[in-house]
Amino acid sequence: MEYSYLGNSGLKVSRLCLGTMTFTESGENARTCNQAQANAILDKFVEAGGNFIDTADVYSNGQSESIIGNWLKTQDRSRLIMATKLGSHGIKGNVNSPGLSRHNILRSVEDSLERLQTPYIDLLYTHVWDDGTPLEETLETLGWLVQQGKVRYIGCSNMTGWQLQLAAIMGKQPNLGRYVVLQQQYSLLCREVEWEVTPVAEREGIAILPWSPLKGGWLSGKMKRGDENGPAGSRVHAQTQDGVKNQSGPNWADFANKDQTWNILAELKNVADRNKKSVAQVATRWLLEKKNVPSVVIGVKNLEQLEDNLGSVGWKMPSEDLKQLNLVSQLPEPYPYEMVNRLNLNRKREA
Repeated sequence: MEYSYLGNSGLKVSRLCLGTMTFTESGENARTCNQAQANAILDKFVEAGGNFIDTADVYSNGQSESIIGNWLKTQDRSRLIMATKLGSHGIKGNVNSPGLSRHNILRSVEDSLERLQTPYIDLLYTHVWDDGTPLEETLETLGWLVQQGKVRYIGCSNMTGWQLQLAAIMGKQPNLGRYVVLQQQYSLLCREVEWEVTPVAEREGIAILPWSPLKGGWLSGKMKRGDENGPAGSRVHAQTQDGVKNQSGPNWADFANKDQTWNILAELKNVADRNKKSVAQVATRWLLEKKNVPSVVIGVKNLEQLEDNLGSVGWKMPSEDLKQLNLVSQLPEPYPYEMVNRLNLNRKREA
């Protein structure tokens, strides 16, 4: 396993972070893991050197946290970096949820601590920007939780460039919480984040932690152009059958009709063959080679998938392969990014 500092913090995390959205006891299906399966995955991840585990209060209505909590109490807690998220989980009948108000943050943290069966959270994320709460109230509450020791570090997730910049500026004030990491969707099929968010993060010393590195299964190596709705048993197929259509749950039609999708998949296969790696390993490694990306969130539902994901670390991708993947996945820049970047071509400062 490889390790890296998390942004400008002194915290070292494994370069693969185990995402646990699949952990639940609500019914049995091919896309989820019960307690026994989750225990096996967690044990294997830690055995391989992983120390970074990610969940959220909204995952299966808190069941992911509960399953981890049952496992966590059998572990050496000090060796593990436990991350969870709050702010997007609404409770029926509670008008003060979801959101990032002081009231909802404090309630959510206490509930997560109880489910995780731990006295502290290593990394607490605000799951999404909240239009209803003043940012100062949110950061003040998060700073207080750090001072109390219930939370060690704070991060954010799913933000625009201006939101991240505002939070970075405000977080420099005394007694306000300072974000050390942004967890954001980022992959070869989702590079819009590079227009504004990644430059802000790099300039402010906020690490980027990509989620959905395989774009919901599209970059797993399983998709074939002639398939109808994706291979049976895949997440893409299930979401297409269920009528799911959003950024975090792409269905077949979202990408199957785009030539660039198949060009990216073809180049991934070429790079994978040259490096004797799987397509999924190459897609994840492409992110790990990015500047200011200390770790990548992986999601698995069985030990075989975990084993394949672990093959993303321990090697370097040749520069020519990186160049080809960058080119084939490049997005046309909309205004004003194209004009700003074109006119600043020779004005970039060296880091």
